[in-house]
Amino acid sequence: MAARLTLFTDIISPYAWLAQAGLDRMTDRPEIEIKPVLFAGLLNHWEHKGPAEIPAKKVFTFKYVKWIADRDGVDLNMPPNHPFNPIKALRLAIVLGATHDVMMQIFRAIWVDGHLPDNEAGWAGIKAATNCTDADDLIASPEVKDSLLSNGEEAIKRGVFGVPTFCVDDELFWGADAMEMMQDYLADPDGFQARYAGAENLVPSSVRK
Repeated sequence: MAARLTLFTDIISPYAWLAQAGLDRMTDRPEIEIKPVLFAGLLNHWEHKGPAEIPAKKVFTFKYVKWIADRDGVDLNMPPNHPFNPIKALRLAIVLGATHDVMMQIFRAIWVDGHLPDNEAGWAGIKAATNCTDADDLIASPEVKDSLLSNGEEAIKRGVFGVPTFCVDDELFWGADAMEMMQDYLADPDGFQARYAGAENLVPSSVRK
């Protein structure tokens, strides 16, 4: 039976764009269920700061993702502001089915064209990119809001702590740079688990300050 893949993602993350673009380049892309989540909700749950909240880390992160994009031939332009509020775009993704093509449209609108969902002009650009003129009414639906919350709750239950994260069976693959690791698992799940068993049994030293 084919493995069931789920991708938890948030358009606020440049790494999530790199992962989506990586999927787009795959000639044998596996079937993946994409679930938009609010990255800030994961950070709050795990009591962790995001890269943009640590000044030195923010500077390095944006240099690094741009370097990766240049290396891999991925279009990436830093948006005018970051972090930004992604909720409208996440809800729009859900409204439109969160397919690969939909996510590519939204990611490109933000990370290539610089349209941000938390200002009027940027939001108009995202709606145009997805050809969804009635987006404002659609994303106001209680069902859509509940779906975004439900995705976040599911992610936390599965141990997801960051985006993008690919969930395959009981394995988590976090980050765009873990996609090759995920493909290794898909090629030989039993062998992968045998090689890398034991990580869950690691415990901290009793001598800690």
